[in-house]
Amino acid sequence: MAKLVHPRLIPSSAPGVIALSPLALYSSSGIATYRPWLRFGPASLCLALALAGCSAAPLPELKPSLPTAWRNLPADARPPQADLRDWWKALGDPQLDDLIDRALGNNLEVAQAAERLRAARILNGHRHDGYLPSLSLRTNDVIDPDTSASFFVVGFDALWELPLFGTWTNAGRVAQGQENQARAALDGARVSLVAEVARRWIELRTAQQQRVGLNAMRDAAQEKVRLTELRERLRLSPAAEVARAQAELARAQAALAEPNQAIIASAQQLAVLLGQNEPDDAWLQPGPQPQLGDWQVTHAPGDLLRTRPEIAAAEAEVLRTAGEAGLSQADVYPHLGIGTSLQWSTNIARNHRVHTGEGIFSLGPVIDVPLFDWGQRQAAADAKGHQLQAAVLAYRQAVLQGVAEVETAMGDLEQLRDRETSLQSAFDALDRSTAGARKRAELNLASTLDVQDSLIEQQRAQLELINARAARDLAYVSLYKALGGAPLSTGNADGATRDKVAR
Repeated sequence: MAKLVHPRLIPSSAPGVIALSPLALYSSSGIATYRPWLRFGPASLCLALALAGCSAAPLPELKPSLPTAWRNLPADARPPQADLRDWWKALGDPQLDDLIDRALGNNLEVAQAAERLRAARILNGHRHDGYLPSLSLRTNDVIDPDTSASFFVVGFDALWELPLFGTWTNAGRVAQGQENQARAALDGARVSLVAEVARRWIELRTAQQQRVGLNAMRDAAQEKVRLTELRERLRLSPAAEVARAQAELARAQAALAEPNQAIIASAQQLAVLLGQNEPDDAWLQPGPQPQLGDWQVTHAPGDLLRTRPEIAAAEAEVLRTAGEAGLSQADVYPHLGIGTSLQWSTNIARNHRVHTGEGIFSLGPVIDVPLFDWGQRQAAADAKGHQLQAAVLAYRQAVLQGVAEVETAMGDLEQLRDRETSLQSAFDALDRSTAGARKRAELNLASTLDVQDSLIEQQRAQLELINARAARDLAYVSLYKALGGAPLSTGNADGATRDKVAR
């Protein structure tokens, strides 16, 4: 004969929560079947269906304020010769192209970011597992010293918590937001890597050209010291003129320390970026300085949103925070589920009488109702709402920061282009002056000392031109770093659809 065990209140793991256990049917002869939902009636069933229909709140709308055109872009700007993916090729340096390809394949920080993305994708693939039915099997042979018999108990428990109040969608948002953040971190690592390799290579080649120019200036200063000393011995110039020439030679010699230091530092940093212990010997051989020439830039503002990793990371944070806010809000309401349990026991230490095997089975709803901690849960939901608003503001801030960096880099590029053009004209003029001084010296119409002075002045102009060219190249690097230009990661390893925030 079977008897019905009435529902009982059992303590929950969370304070202030009452958990209602399933209705159970106990049988002394075996396992019985009972359908407790028939006792709840149509009203309870309708309520459950209504709760199941609750969906997640819509995502916040992100409408960044972008300029319709770049303010610092020249009116007569021509289309760029490099795109966002291969922008460094506009510098016209095959060695730089090879370095960047090697760095993208060997850099350790990019490899770390790629591993974190793989980890996030694995977790995202199981984002809903917590809302699937769970099954646990257990045994228990604990002996109670006060009893006269010992039972061996084996059974299983199954629980399925219904993903109501948008928990299914919000759990997916949290996992997808974390994956999107990992992807943005990988893209950011690639953008920074490409920009840093280009920057270090430009600094290396610039330092090498500076060293060539300073060596030529030092040689001209040495020749000037020799000539002034000769003129002093011939009583044609005072000792003060020799002292000035010697001081000029000493300054030229001291100036060589700076490019030598830059060469060592840049080569070593390039080795780190490429994931190797030592720089290549070929890097230390002097080579031409990368040049942009007449290159100019024009891009639509939308490129900034599509490629800048900082904006993608801020967008992913909005998605993740929205999911957490939705889960916190759902936690304010009761948790509903379906639970079942099956246990079978047998007496393994019989003292006074023999018992046959006994089984018990239960099936019914499980309800967790927040009572005394409801205020704490509501406060947590309200706090998550404010964090979501902060994430939206952070997204807008990221867009504004990106626009500012791009505008600044564009303005720098235009000003530095004018500076490079002017210094190129100055160098060409001094080159013609030096050629004229040499011609006059060959015709004995001028002193050889005048030729050395002209050479020193020409080398100074060349150093200024080298520095201006490097500054423009670095501004170009800064521009494409601000735009998020680099070979970026594409697609999802698990084929999951990306939950995008509306712009």
